[in-house]
Amino acid sequence: MLLSTVVLWALNLTVTRYILTHGFAPLAYATVRYGAASLIFLGIALVAERTLRVRRSDLLLVGAAAACLWLNQLSFVYALEQTSASTIALILGATPIFAALIGLAFGLERLSGKFWLAAAVSFAGVGFVASGSGGGLTGDVRGTLLGISTAATWAAYSVVVTPLMQRYSPYRISAVVLPLGWVLIALVGLPTAARQDYGLAWEVWALLAFATLGPLVLTNILWFHTLHRIGASRATLVANLQPFVAAVFALVLLSERMSLLQVLGGLLIAGGILVARRRRPPAPASE
Repeated sequence: MLLSTVVLWALNLTVTRYILTHGFAPLAYATVRYGAASLIFLGIALVAERTLRVRRSDLLLVGAAAACLWLNQLSFVYALEQTSASTIALILGATPIFAALIGLAFGLERLSGKFWLAAAVSFAGVGFVASGSGGGLTGDVRGTLLGISTAATWAAYSVVVTPLMQRYSPYRISAVVLPLGWVLIALVGLPTAARQDYGLAWEVWALLAFATLGPLVLTNILWFHTLHRIGASRATLVANLQPFVAAVFALVLLSERMSLLQVLGGLLIAGGILVARRRRPPAPASE
């Protein structure tokens, strides 16, 4: 289940990049995909638990999680429109470092000197990935910055949603947070979705169905069953490989190229994550 989850998460970047370069506008894609996923999660939660109720005291956290998810998805789709999936995959490897820094800012973390060394190494790796993405520091700058925003906002979402996961099932949280996030996405995305030409190739629609049912729905179920069976420490260690597996998929399936600087950057990011490996399980991937 863990390996299936990692593979589905990793494939999502390649699949999304293909969809966005074969006719789907970024905002239209996010609006359609999250609308479908929201309906699915609502159905699952209502069948499994027959309620979507959350405590009034948790509504602020729910709203913050939805806002983080909204910013994350806008960054995600535009990052993959602007630059290669392999570049974004490597940058996403630094997400645990961003999560720790956000936890520190809110007083949830106490970070050791080893962590700061790991953070410096990982961010140096991000710099190498950015400089190698277009043959220089000016290459694909917009896509790189959006990739960094994707990692940072996903880290923020993971921090915000963690206390909610301690009180509610992942199905209920997904059924509440995803529709709220979709409303925010739709507010900016519906005009684009209305103008979108939906006469696309069947492959695009098949991949859209995969991106919704696989990396967005099925992985939630697999991930939490995995945590229950083998524990968070072992699961998260393997899950940290996902960005690097995603980079390999992009290179093979999309025939993307990776510079020596990007390879070095990816190794530095991976090294930093190994040094600063945390034991708290992250939130399920919803990219």
